[in-house]
Formats: sequence, structure tokens, C-alpha cells
Amino acid sequence: MSQLNFKGKQFVQNYHFAVPFHTLETVAGKSVFPKGGKPSLDDNLIIHGDNLKALKALLPKYAGQVKCIYIDPPYNTGNEKWAYNDNVNSPMMKEWLHKVVDSEDLTRHDKWLCMMMPRLKLLRELLREDGVIFISIDDNEQHHLRMLMDEVFGEENFVANIVWQKKYSPQSDSKYFSDMHDFLLVYAKKKNDGTETSGWIRNLISRTDEQNARYKNPDNDPRGPWKAADFSVKTYSEAYDYAVTTPSGRVVNPPNGRAWATSEKNFTEWVKDNRIWFGQEGKNVPAVKIFLSEVQDGTVPLSLWLREEVGDNEEARKEIKDIFTEADLPFNTPKPVRLIKRILQLATDKNSIILDSFAGSGTTAHAVLKLNKEDGGNRKFILVEMEEYADTITAERVRRVIKGIHNPLASQTRHSPFEKGEKRKEIAGLGGAFSYVELGGAIDTGDILSGKNLPSFIDMARYVFYTATGKNIDEKKIKEASGFVGETEEYDVYLLYKADLNYLKTTALDLEKAKQIAKGKSKKCRLVFAPAKYLDQEALDEFRIDFAQLPFGVYRR
Repeated sequence: MSQLNFKGKQFVQNYHFAVPFHTLETVAGKSVFPKGGKPSLDDNLIIHGDNLKALKALLPKYAGQVKCIYIDPPYNTGNEKWAYNDNVNSPMMKEWLHKVVDSEDLTRHDKWLCMMMPRLKLLRELLREDGVIFISIDDNEQHHLRMLMDEVFGEENFVANIVWQKKYSPQSDSKYFSDMHDFLLVYAKKKNDGTETSGWIRNLISRTDEQNARYKNPDNDPRGPWKAADFSVKTYSEAYDYAVTTPSGRVVNPPNGRAWATSEKNFTEWVKDNRIWFGQEGKNVPAVKIFLSEVQDGTVPLSLWLREEVGDNEEARKEIKDIFTEADLPFNTPKPVRLIKRILQLATDKNSIILDSFAGSGTTAHAVLKLNKEDGGNRKFILVEMEEYADTITAERVRRVIKGIHNPLASQTRHSPFEKGEKRKEIAGLGGAFSYVELGGAIDTGDILSGKNLPSFIDMARYVFYTATGKNIDEKKIKEASGFVGETEEYDVYLLYKADLNYLKTTALDLEKAKQIAKGKSKKCRLVFAPAKYLDQEALDEFRIDFAQLPFGVYRR
């Protein structure tokens, strides 16, 4: 496989490993949840913070759990005012930090690829084995992204390069061609080619009433409505090249260079079964009946998505204006809800988790809520947005579509940047809830040793369990009193920890604690994280305990 080389690649190939885990702090006042409830990381999530750090923070809970990822990263047109923000340990890349990438920047493609590579690697870790990622992109970086995705996901997992018609009106002032489309690059984590028992398989598209109306029943066939399809195929076979006599006596042959779709023997059986249609007068070229009952499950998606089917940029702008009035919003090319809904229909089931780490105006959450409302689904969204409008626009849009906009002159919520009394369109609420989350501090070895910024027990439990086992933690099984945090096929995992420096200085795995941990019927080895131990190896072996010292032992497995 060919390799894509760019400046800084050697520094970012494994940079995602160096990114520290951060805590995720829910903010009740900015969340939407039922009366009597409280925010939780098990909810729909809108996370405010750097998306690379946020993706790393999601791993302990969501690694291998996400069914569908949709991202709309900067297209790198030179006009978007994005800046490279990853503090990679390289003098060249430190020079890049926080500097806006414009069209005059000769390294803008390198910077974009350096930004994307570690994020794509973490996104892949978050996907289920039968998961899929859709990425919106245009001609500025599509060719680079395709090669980068081949490297990160494997070229064998390329699914499609979908062309989406984003505009209706051509641009008469275009220098060469009027740009009317964007791309959706699609890769599976693992493609199912039909011979595997795992991997991603796309859903069919639900049929429309208009498509179903094309099926008629002119001969009152008891099997119901049908549509005539060409009985000839372009793959020529001499065995399938034979003369057919119609009921009227007319003799017909396949068109030049083509053959019939089946053998002469099968054709005779199909005629007996009334599967062949020769027209009302019995003299037409044979056609095969395709019954509506046979295609009711849906249609195969095309690689060309027209605006009539999935919306365009103008529709997306109207959707936002309907929610936020005519206020100036920082999105020149938002995506329409119908576009994301089409992705969800193809890529998810009713209980899937959907992730968008370049959340922008929150279209992905809107689409998830809308589709759940339509089909009774329980899909969950996770959005990440690093800009300050994560609350005032991203989350505020979701608040409004959940609750609905009922009074066109009602005052806005306290998080809205818009004025009281602005006229708004009436929009029925879709229902649902979400937890608003701020990216917290890093879980740092030095801080744990010094007692600064100590994470909570649950944050520490997520961190040590995932880092040591590579598995997701089931928080419902955590028993803080005993220190039990979870299990794998090999281990029962325990954590002796409190967010208290004095506790960490005075607590150790001793004989009494070892006996308590060893109680029970489990035959597994016990993996115990603690600040220190007062037992020798012989005692540890007796109680089937594998000791890992905090904080140093976390990475040793």
C-alpha cells in the first residue's frame, strides 16, 4: 500500500498515546433531564472541550461501543480561520500552535493532516467492530483524506465516496466550474463482505410512497403489485442466448451483445409461474416481474445523494434560522438534518450510539432526536465541540428542539446569545434529554503524587480499569466501599483510593484488606491498585493477588 507523507507525520503517528486522560464533568444547569433526574455520562452527551482530549477521555467508557461516527472537520479552504492546537513535542509544530491557517500558508495541508491523524486513530478505537464512519469533505483535502483513511482504517475497509449535491443554483461567476457537491467518505472499522459473521453491513433505505406507487397489477396477479424489469443482461452467455416466442407468435432474441437473465429451461418455468410479462397484447419483448412484496424491506443506497432526497446547504441554513431567528451564526455551510438522518438510517439500529466530534451547530443531535421520534428508537448521541458556542449554539439548539419553540415572543433561556422578544417559528418539541459536560483536568501521575487535582474515585476507576485492561468499565458494578471496580475474563479488579492525600499516604494493601478481597467464590486472579502494599510475594500468591502500585503500576499491563 502506498504511504502518504507529510511534515510532522513522525510526531503525530503515535501522539494519541501521549495525550493524557482527562475527567468529564457534568454541568446540571446546562443539561436537560427529567424532573427528579440528574446528569450522567450514560445520557446523550454534549461535551465542551478540545476534541482530541475529549475523545481520549471517552475511551474508558465508550471504547468499542460507538456504532456510527459522523464528522464534518474543517475543509481547509484557507478561509475557515482554524488553527493547529495540538501541543506536540516538536519545535517545528510548536511554531504552528494557535496560528490561523489561511490560503497563503504553504504548510496548510501538512497541518490539517497532523490535526486529523490522531483524532482518526482515537475515533477508530471508539467504533464497534461493526461500526462505520462518515466524513464530510470537499476537493481541498478529499484526496489526502482518502489516503490517510487507507492508512488508519485499512484500504480494504473503504466503503464508498458519496457525492452529495449541496447546492441548487449554479454560480455564474465561477472561474472554471460551478462547485455543486461535497463528498461523504465512508469507511467501516471492519467491512462485512458477506462471508464474515462480524463487521459492518449497511441497512437498506426505506421505500417511499412514490416508489411503491410505481408497482401496478394490470393482470390481477394474486401475489400483488409488481413492476416489469429488463429480462436481458449485459454479461453475455451463449447458453442464455436463445429465441423466445411470445404468446402472439412473435419471435424475439436478446439485444446484440446481451443474453437473457436465465436458462431456457428456467424461462419456461417462469412463464408457467406467470413471472414473465409480454405486455397486455402478449407481443412485447419478455420482461420479468418484480413484486412489491419482494422489495418491501427497502432499496440499495446510491453513491449520488441529490438535494431533493437529503437536503442542501440552503435547507440547513433555513433550519437554523427557524430555531435561532435571523441572528448571525458562525456557520457558512451547515449540514441539513435530512442528510444526517439518511446516514443514521443506513448505519444504525434503534439502540445505536452516534458520535460527532466536530459538532458545530448540533445537526447530528437534531437528526438523532428526530429519527428517534419517527421510529420509536432509543439512539444516543455524543457531541464534542471545542468552541465557546458549545453552550450558546450547539447545546442551545438541542435544548430548543427537545422542548420545542411554542411562543414566538417568549424570552430566550439564560444561555442564549439572542434577544428577548425575537420572533421565532413555532416548532414542536422532539423530546429527549442530554447531559452537558465540560472537559475536566488531566489525570496526571505527578498530581496524584503531590495530592493536587486528585480525580474522584469513579474517574480514577475508569482510568485504571481501561488503561490496565483495555476494557470498558460497567459503572453499575462498582462497589466503592470494597474497592471492586470491575472484572475481565482474567481478573477481578480492585482500587484502594480516595481523592485525599492523607488517605493515599496512609493506605496500603495489608493482610486484612487482602483477606477481604479474597473472600467470595470467584476463581479469578485479583488485580489490586493501591498506593502501597505490606505483603510479600508469597502472601500475594496465596490470595491470588496481582498488585499494581498507584500511580506507577497503571501502565505496566
